[in-house]
Amino acid sequence: MLTENLTLPIYALTPFTLLDFPGRTACIVWFSGCNMRCGYCHNPDIVRGGKGKYTIHETLAFLEKRQGLLDGVVLSGGEATLYKDIMPFTEKTKELGYAVKLDTNGTRPGIVRMMLEKNLLDYVALDYKAPETAYRKITQTDLFAPFGETLEMLCMQDDVPFEVRTTVHSDLLGAEEIDAITADLAHKGYRGAYYVQNYINNNGEQVLGALPAQKKPLDIEALARPRDFTLVFRNF
Repeated sequence: MLTENLTLPIYALTPFTLLDFPGRTACIVWFSGCNMRCGYCHNPDIVRGGKGKYTIHETLAFLEKRQGLLDGVVLSGGEATLYKDIMPFTEKTKELGYAVKLDTNGTRPGIVRMMLEKNLLDYVALDYKAPETAYRKITQTDLFAPFGETLEMLCMQDDVPFEVRTTVHSDLLGAEEIDAITADLAHKGYRGAYYVQNYINNNGEQVLGALPAQKKPLDIEALARPRDFTLVFRNF
């Protein structure tokens, strides 16, 4: 497959991770640019970045050298599905023998559908930013409907495992909003793990928004416990 004419803003490469792709030794390909502006985002330079720092040729050369050492590639960012050339890039990645995980905000259901139909994905991590009533406050967008389409699509298929996760800054989201998300997941028949990630700003690191420190973490004891899937708490 020819890759000379492909255009993708690849911001960075993480050469090795055991944490980001369940059951895989993987690398992470970070894509610049995002269609959301979540205040707690730890990757402001990636989100705002327009141009990539690595060419597709350099990235594929890296993957070719890691064949036999790594078995997975994580597509993260930013938002990888914003770019039409993510499809041929992922096809080439699969040709090299890698399993592929997609980290996505779910707002490009057409791209996710095509990737599923072409068997390009082995795992998906879907960010459920907020219930519809709080979605604009968290993301600065009105993209809840396309996100919901992606969520429903993933829940209706059984071939590709996926997880759902929400980052919580308790000044922005509380138990009421998380309970609304768990109720929606239950209604759609979700059966995986739902990760509620407590926002932590380590040593005053730069985030996208001017967020103050949380007054107190989310009260996890106040949350309703879903019956048909697992609620998991972790720090972000």
